Amino acid sequence: LNKPEWYLTQVLMWIGNHAKFLDDKIQPILDKAGSSVNAGLEFSRALVMLILEKLAADIPCVLYDDTLFCHLVDEVLLFERELYSVHGYLSSLPSCMHILSEESCFQRWLTVEKKFALQKMDSMLSSEAAWTSQYKDITDVDEMKVPDCAETFMTLLLVITDRYKNLPTASRKLQFLGLQKELVDDFRIRLTQVMKEETRASLGFRYCAILNAVNYIATVLADWADNV
Repeated sequence: LNKPEWYLTQVLMWIGNHAKFLDDKIQPILDKAGSSVNAGLEFSRALVMLILEKLAADIPCVLYDDTLFCHLVDEVLLFERELYSVHGYLSSLPSCMHILSEESCFQRWLTVEKKFALQKMDSMLSSEAAWTSQYKDITDVDEMKVPDCAETFMTLLLVITDRYKNLPTASRKLQFLGLQKELVDDFRIRLTQVMKEETRASLGFRYCAILNAVNYIATVLADWADNV
């Protein structure tokens, strides 16, 4: 249960190792017979169906173990990425995202995603470098004077988007978007709390860093507004 990458990698190897044989030997036979079947895709689809069966059996066993469940989700997302980008799998065919979209599994995924995001926010704001810019010595790069915590936070949101963007239904994607909105609001509240401690020194280093963080986040969110 703690090594889903074993069978996921094995299937990717089988798909890669058989591609040339299927294209060179099997596809011409299908074409000659007037069949519309793509040998490589059909082979991949059949192997993915085996993985769906395996996941359906394994997920209930790891559902309430945060470490095992998160590892499984991470490995499935890596598998999906390679399946589509390297092996030309089609989004119209069965995929692991359908299993991750099933109610009990999906709600658990949302819960652990939120838990780890909040932990990440705790660590980024308690870091010694939270209010300094990592580009502070490179003036042409750092026009916005973005503090490290704001940049890390937006990267966190971007990573979450990257993880859920291939979910098969808009309703599931919207639930993840709801989580992101919660995180933005949580970050806003945290910034407000820090700002209240700094009101006596409104031209101080940290107060200015908070204003720069807010400006940066607002700018980036506006840039993302066109991304459906």
